[in-house]
Amino acid sequence: MDDLNSWISDWPVGWAAVGVTDAQESRGVGGDPDRVAPIASVSKLLVGMTALVAWEEETIDLDEPAGPPGSTVRHLLSHSSGLATDEDRVVAPPGTRRIYSNVGIDRFCEHLAARAEMPFETYLREGVLEPLGMADTTLVGPPSHGIRSTISDLLRFARELLHPTLVSPETLAEATTPQFPELKGVVPGIGLFDPNPWGLTFEIRDHKKPHWTGDGNSPETFGHFGRSGSFLWVDPKPGLAAVGLADREFDLWALRAWPEFSDRVLARYT
Repeated sequence: MDDLNSWISDWPVGWAAVGVTDAQESRGVGGDPDRVAPIASVSKLLVGMTALVAWEEETIDLDEPAGPPGSTVRHLLSHSSGLATDEDRVVAPPGTRRIYSNVGIDRFCEHLAARAEMPFETYLREGVLEPLGMADTTLVGPPSHGIRSTISDLLRFARELLHPTLVSPETLAEATTPQFPELKGVVPGIGLFDPNPWGLTFEIRDHKKPHWTGDGNSPETFGHFGRSGSFLWVDPKPGLAAVGLADREFDLWALRAWPEFSDRVLARYT
């Protein structure tokens, strides 16, 4: 814990908290692990897990039509439906570009709600949050970026991603495997990558550089960061995950601080 507190002490933020875990237990926290904060686009990972639960329950199928004409659930969840980032309009044919789309994720949540005949928030809560004991995690806005949580709850979720219990390992593996792997596109705030591998809501590190994870993270690392100053990554090679929250929006400070932090985590806890 002293290491983690020291590593975030010089971040140019008013408040931050971090945590590291393996599949069985937390390896350490820095800052207040129970302070509730917005997680912005890290919310998409919880949407993704809800989708996997719904897929296993046969509420949805990944390849059923959803979104604009020619698009499927798989397209929506992998940012390849052709929908614009924050406007409900089509800017490319499905499956031709990786266009990061909040609208696409929210359209999926509407689709799931219609198929399940219940609000998406209910499916999220009953299918993911309650089984994992994430009592301080709530949906307060659009599902694509409107969840608030804590380090303690995010560590619970990260352990689920390291050792799934809500879905089978094979189902989680599908979500963390590149979908339409040849597509190029932009990682918001970082740059254009060709290709830009993405799973079912989970960004996949691959060999992207620069990146918000560390140089020591394996190409198989998956996760997401949020504009609010939040991140969650899982590196299956060493079996470690790290999460972070802060009160400063993502910008160049995070691209300097987070990779250094990630490399320290890997060196200290591997």
